[in-house]
Amino acid sequence: MEAPTPAAAQGRALWALLLATLGSVAGQPLGGDPVCTARSLARYSLSFTGKWSQTAFPKQYPLFRPPAQWSSLLGAAHSSDYSMWRERQYASHGLRDFAERGEAWVLMRELQAAGEQLQSVHEVFSAPAVPSGTGQTSAELEVHARHSLVSFVVRIVPSPDWFVGVDSLDLCDGDRWREQVTVDLYPHDAGTDSGFTFSSPNFATIPQDTVTEITSSSPSHPANSFYYPRLKALPPIARVTLVRLRQSPRAFVPPALDLASRGNEIMDSLSVPETPLDCEVSLWSSWGLCTGPCGKLGAKSRTRYVRVQPANHGAPCPKLEEEAECVPDNCV
Repeated sequence: MEAPTPAAAQGRALWALLLATLGSVAGQPLGGDPVCTARSLARYSLSFTGKWSQTAFPKQYPLFRPPAQWSSLLGAAHSSDYSMWRERQYASHGLRDFAERGEAWVLMRELQAAGEQLQSVHEVFSAPAVPSGTGQTSAELEVHARHSLVSFVVRIVPSPDWFVGVDSLDLCDGDRWREQVTVDLYPHDAGTDSGFTFSSPNFATIPQDTVTEITSSSPSHPANSFYYPRLKALPPIARVTLVRLRQSPRAFVPPALDLASRGNEIMDSLSVPETPLDCEVSLWSSWGLCTGPCGKLGAKSRTRYVRVQPANHGAPCPKLEEEAECVPDNCV
């Protein structure tokens, strides 16, 4: 057998080095994210707490057909090459259907495809819906070093296309798992429906916009249900807490909720912020006829009505009727 030339041996060595380098890069998270080196799997309990109360969010608070509530929670444990949703990016078809109508089938198929084709989704998890604005629901999930990120969405009901959630929350901190993580949640707009209020009819956004956070001043329109110009920031509308489980998953018992006696209400009502809601009135009507006796000044009046009643020490309503002197048109 002919001995390999030095050039051929060098070529094979370079080819082996290239393959090793490509293999190493393929195993790393995208975007230069930190590598998780924690050993073994980790299991977490996830507790979602709705804080959407009439005290904290008095404007247009939904009381019936339907009242304020939360959809079921849908989430995934995944790697950095998958994104369920992200601010300033376009929502997928699955997220659009979930945010607008609460339908999860397309989003589930997207998760399944990401798991099968890209092997980027390790586990899909869910939690039951919350039938009121303030309540709790819980789930369990499993992560490991390759899939240490957690994302989920919960639809705000009723709403055009609004939701809360977390995007790629990393439960790994270098070579160890985090013991507990708590995140305050704020409303987001999926960018697929242009409704301003909780009960707005369907009004598709064309062209589709990106996912954005809803704030006390954005969208900057008085009709918006979350528009509170006196606030620098909205109070959190929900909160999620993830706690690492030490025992067997079968041994975990989530805290019992006394739904019968408290209607699934959370118990920290004393800490709920009071968001001031100022009175809002309509524009003035046209002036009425000027009436009065001949040879003297008469009077005319105009009115306006209350559009939003004040709440939580907000600014009171101004006067709703105004009179002014005038010269009678048809004196008697």
